[in-house]
Amino acid sequence: MASIFWFRRDLRVDDHPALNMAIESAGADGDGVVYGLVSKTDYVELSTLSPIRQESMYASWRALDAQLGSGLTRVDDAVETITSRAKALKVEKVFVSAAYDPLSVAFMKDARHKIEAAGLKLIVGPGNYAVAPGKVVKPDGTPYRVYTPFFKAWFELANQEPLALTPGGLFKRLDDHLGFVSPAYETAFEGIATDFGQLSRVKAGQEFAKTTFDSFRKRGALFAYQEQRNRADLSGTSHLSHALAHGEVHPRSLLAQIGSSPDETTFAKELAWREFYADVLWHNPTSLTDYLQPRFAEMRYDDGTELGETRLKAWQLGRTGFPMVDAGMRQLLADGWVHNRVRMIVASFLVKDLHLEWQRGADWFEHWLTDFDPASNAHGWQWTAGCGTDASPYYRVFNPILQGLKFDPNGDYVRKYVPELRHIEGPAVHEPWLLVDGLAKGYPAPIVDHSDERNESLARLAEIKVN
Repeated sequence: MASIFWFRRDLRVDDHPALNMAIESAGADGDGVVYGLVSKTDYVELSTLSPIRQESMYASWRALDAQLGSGLTRVDDAVETITSRAKALKVEKVFVSAAYDPLSVAFMKDARHKIEAAGLKLIVGPGNYAVAPGKVVKPDGTPYRVYTPFFKAWFELANQEPLALTPGGLFKRLDDHLGFVSPAYETAFEGIATDFGQLSRVKAGQEFAKTTFDSFRKRGALFAYQEQRNRADLSGTSHLSHALAHGEVHPRSLLAQIGSSPDETTFAKELAWREFYADVLWHNPTSLTDYLQPRFAEMRYDDGTELGETRLKAWQLGRTGFPMVDAGMRQLLADGWVHNRVRMIVASFLVKDLHLEWQRGADWFEHWLTDFDPASNAHGWQWTAGCGTDASPYYRVFNPILQGLKFDPNGDYVRKYVPELRHIEGPAVHEPWLLVDGLAKGYPAPIVDHSDERNESLARLAEIKVN
């Protein structure tokens, strides 16, 4: 009998335990035929997302289809296709990788019910983590709430040998095939992102992830990672977040290729942050949208006010008058990606300068980020907002000017994404209002006074402090 493999956030063939299970099953029961499926309506409708995020999915699917020898089928609804076509395809077993965020858990619970009601067997293989969420626990069996001890325990479990692809799989496409071209992206140049330049062309897939990691090492960035990873103006990061989010590379495949130098250990720690947040979300599923520390829900916010909503729009479009913030928000619109340090800067600004709830920013990131990951997004925002686990204290308020001077010291990052400031040379670009012609090209004046808003945030914090 043939097998069906339902690809979700595991768009690769190497080091793929669940896919190997499907190949082995198909080989044992018949001629090794595996029908690979992807769906544009898993638990979120793809058409509701930004054009560049939609294109990131299509790019990953195109790359996977090529790897499978044109053996991948995109369908509108995977569960409907599986239950209606399995008998004709002579399929009895459906394979999928485990997912752990609450929306996926609920979605797959419903999918299992429908698939098994059709007389099929749904087999769930290991997911896309070096250590599955829930497996790293303290000696007393309780979960970690602080990152550093989590990392030490995680690292002992994470270093496992990658798996080779099981030979003999014959991937076939279903007769009805919807293709891998994103219609939204083809018309995206009429949209919002073109206000700040052309959209980036998304590159994706397992082989591109391998090339990206090789480049990360060859250009020396891995071995200068501690020093350069926070510099927005340098290519100091791995640029693998999209591949990890889409499962185009397994984290243990990366761990297997790095040593124990300080820079390589720091890179391993960044991989562990992703798994820490997945673990926290697994144990606290409501924290996807709710405050992990409930008292912060009682803080005064400006959401829903005319002023608050006007400021939110300025933040979304990169029109706050703070160059480092605006460069980051425009990078999001143009590239579907933002440097991690800049993510913290723009998040702090939204919550603590504009006094808006972190969920507003998390939703905007979800709409645009090509590397969107539910756990990392929610808990990255909660960390900066001071309400998450192992959080940056709320009273740590990022100064967007000083952050710009430190992590974009010559202003090159700002000038790349804010064309109205390209006439300003050097670090002066971070405070254009101090120059006679600084705002002459249409760049806005700051919409708030950072010092005043910092004091206001601390005053609001004092109102909810536990006596």
